Amino acid sequence: MASQTQPMRSSDGSFKRQASIFRDWVTADGSSGFEPEAGRYHLYVARACPWAHRTLIGVALMGLERVISISYVDPIRDERGWTFSGGRYTDPVNGFEFLSEAYHSMDPDYAARVSVPVMWDKRDKVIVNNESADILRMLSTVFAPLAEHPVPLYPDHLRDQINELNEQIYEAVNDGVYRTGFATSQDAYDRSVQVLFQLLDQLDLRLSERRFLFGSAPRESDWRLFPTLVRFDAVYQIHFKCSIRKLTEYENLWPYARDLYQWPGIAETVDFDEIRNHYYRTHPSINPSGIVAALPAESFGQHHHRGRLA
Repeated sequence: MASQTQPMRSSDGSFKRQASIFRDWVTADGSSGFEPEAGRYHLYVARACPWAHRTLIGVALMGLERVISISYVDPIRDERGWTFSGGRYTDPVNGFEFLSEAYHSMDPDYAARVSVPVMWDKRDKVIVNNESADILRMLSTVFAPLAEHPVPLYPDHLRDQINELNEQIYEAVNDGVYRTGFATSQDAYDRSVQVLFQLLDQLDLRLSERRFLFGSAPRESDWRLFPTLVRFDAVYQIHFKCSIRKLTEYENLWPYARDLYQWPGIAETVDFDEIRNHYYRTHPSINPSGIVAALPAESFGQHHHRGRLA
């Protein structure tokens, strides 16, 4: 099996992310073999992981807690991968000890990295999907009829614009912090860190005249950006050498991130202790001591003063 703690890299020293391989969809008509049913699906997530965080946000925003159950893996991951170590980290659905057991149930010879999130079908006992972007999209669309308080994260009139901005944010920011942090050559690092901050600068300017990326309400792109921003100063700025600027130094991005953090139900999806313990203690190639950096003093609870913007 691939190492669960060492990142994949290209020959030029740049980080290369493994593609998600389980990409089935829950569809409204059930033509995919998976239809939206309350109680049928389960999410395996890590509070520490920004990709899994997207799905937790989707559940909270839509009010799907009674529709989709959730299990949390331990943030401390070793060569064996994500584990259910007991206590708050248990799997009541399958009794798995390691998340890899879900992957091996689909393919006994599976040898690649085991990632979160995972959407699991409790009825058919299969992985539906392990791509966070797909899962978030499903939560906000096909699961909307089952939601207690659905919100339009992907409205028809903005879909092309959302798709375009999502791709930019993924390449430069969501994955960009990893490309920066896990680079093993100066050239690879220099390229990634410049691309990262170029887009952050552009987003800061965009947010100078609008409350959220597409206006007065947060959409899918905002919630795909937020998990990276909320981890930025506590982890990426230090641990991944994303050091040109701190989030708190941005005139608009910093209050914008606080605005999203203070959105109803969102603060409860953030666990800074798990986030910091995971990153600083499970990447021995870049932090062999395992020392966990102190939490920055600036608070996401500070008033954001963004309500005046349209």
